[in-house]
Amino acid sequence: MDESLPPSQRLSSKIIGALLSVLFLALLAIGATLLLSWQLEGSAAALNESGNLRAHGYRANLLVERLQHAPNNGAERQSLSLAIKETDAVLHLLKQGDPQRPLYLPSNKATQEKFDAARQRWSVHLRPVLQSIVQGQATQGAWQKVAAQVPLFVLDVNQIVQLIEKDSEQRAAWLRTSQLALISLALIGTIVLIYLMFLMIIQPVSRLQEGMQRMSERDFEVRLPVESNDEFGQVTNGFNEMADKLSGLYTNLESRVAEKTAALEGQNRELAMLYDCASYLQKPQKVEQLCEGFLGRIRLYFDADGGSVRVLDPVRGNLHMVVHQGISEELVETEHCLKVGDCLCGEAVGEKITVIHDLRKIDRKHALQCHKEGFAAVSVFQIQTHQLHLGFFNLHFREPKIFAKSEIVLLETLGQLLGVALENVRLAAREREMAVSEERNLVAQGLHDSIAQGLTFMNIQVQMLEESLAKGDLHDAQEIAPQLRAGVQESYEDVRELLQNFRSRLAEGNLLRSLETTVEKFRRQTAIEVNISADGDGPPLSREHQLQILFIVQEALSNIRKHACASRVEILLYDHHDLRLTVHDNGVGFDDSVLAGESHVGLKIMEERAQRIGAQFSLQSKPGEGTTVNMYLERKQRQAA
Repeated sequence: MDESLPPSQRLSSKIIGALLSVLFLALLAIGATLLLSWQLEGSAAALNESGNLRAHGYRANLLVERLQHAPNNGAERQSLSLAIKETDAVLHLLKQGDPQRPLYLPSNKATQEKFDAARQRWSVHLRPVLQSIVQGQATQGAWQKVAAQVPLFVLDVNQIVQLIEKDSEQRAAWLRTSQLALISLALIGTIVLIYLMFLMIIQPVSRLQEGMQRMSERDFEVRLPVESNDEFGQVTNGFNEMADKLSGLYTNLESRVAEKTAALEGQNRELAMLYDCASYLQKPQKVEQLCEGFLGRIRLYFDADGGSVRVLDPVRGNLHMVVHQGISEELVETEHCLKVGDCLCGEAVGEKITVIHDLRKIDRKHALQCHKEGFAAVSVFQIQTHQLHLGFFNLHFREPKIFAKSEIVLLETLGQLLGVALENVRLAAREREMAVSEERNLVAQGLHDSIAQGLTFMNIQVQMLEESLAKGDLHDAQEIAPQLRAGVQESYEDVRELLQNFRSRLAEGNLLRSLETTVEKFRRQTAIEVNISADGDGPPLSREHQLQILFIVQEALSNIRKHACASRVEILLYDHHDLRLTVHDNGVGFDDSVLAGESHVGLKIMEERAQRIGAQFSLQSKPGEGTTVNMYLERKQRQAA
């Protein structure tokens, strides 16, 4: 219910008012019927009591006649006294009524006058005479007076009875009339209520249902008449307003669909642009190629007449043009290198903001080179990643260009994608530099601790040879010559081994096959028996991990060839969640406690390679018991391929 409606206009008020009206009329008719019934019942009682008056009159007359012939009869006197009292009681009852039962003497004038006359006759003419007779004080004419007044009293009572009967007949007619009126009221009230319910509820609901049916059939021109100010009137108003809105929506539906379709197409183009640029920038290529492809794509998307990409040299504060499209060589030469803060573009870089310059608003006396070449608008979008500013890119337009908010967001996002790609190129270059540097360190250590030591030994032997030849001591010279030859041969073998190790590659990324190839070469070179066994189905390792493990095995085999004097080598590769590598030989061994305080090239190289992949490295050896090399890579340190 709408509380804004006045109470008199509410549907509930109307329905309750109609029901209360019918109820009031029904109660009124029922009350009238009950009243008439009560009056009829009282009239019947009055009629009965009036009959008793007549009987009491006849009885008193009979008793008086008996006492006239037998004046001393006490029983008759007592009966006459009782008859007088009973007559008084009946007259009083008819006058006052009986609170214990309905007793109604009609209140019409004729009945009341006749009752007063009968009561007057009794109290004035009959009762005093009868009372004197009962007391034995009757006069000579008392008997004749009683005989004359009793018939008159009875006549008055008969007339009262007739009047009561006539009144009862009239009230019975009224009762029948009220009952018929009550039946008529029930019928008429039912019809009126049905009609009111039809007008106030059924008809509005049917009208609303019909309107909804027509609206469901896309008849948005349907409108319903507002015939009341109650709740249904408000609902009808709401229906009409809804029909107006639906009609407007349906009328503009095609244009709205076209707008939404255009918006979706624009969003799809933006997503396609983002996907195209992201997939292109993820490819490994040079900076110039990245920027060239990036600039070409955004120029085509935004229909730009020209553009350029510049990268920032943070040390010198220079902005170098990497690529350019659609601009003259003169402009390229003039702005090939900008300083941060110079020109409009340099100012935008200094403030690290996106700027769209309308060159038409620039005074031609101080026109820039872009303005001189006929460009009407130049946009500056920053290239950045992770809060790191890397440069900016321009788009040049010969016609005025206004970017939508979504286009600005798209270009800023593309600038971030380009920044990530450029940063990835730099990081990849640094990673390669670090890898080359580390590998050079290992090579330098290998050369220093193997070939360099051999060359030092041969240098000393050459000096001793020169001294022997200078002294003419051929015997010493002959002893030195084989040592020089052995030193040269050992250095030659070290160089060959280093070259073979540097050329080692994974066999299609398969560590076990690469190990088997290395072991086979070792067998051919040394004729030492080598057994290799692998156990495991762990996840594949990255190529970096596999290469370092292969190099550790190669270094261990090189040390066995040089120092162990072994006849048998066991290689065990255990690869499950964790990875464990063991290389054991049955050679002469050595005291590992003594070696711990020295710098040995092979041990150092293997230990550094294990550290590069986060593995634990250890070596155990005792004189006469061979040597065991262990490498352990925990699961958390593994890098999946």
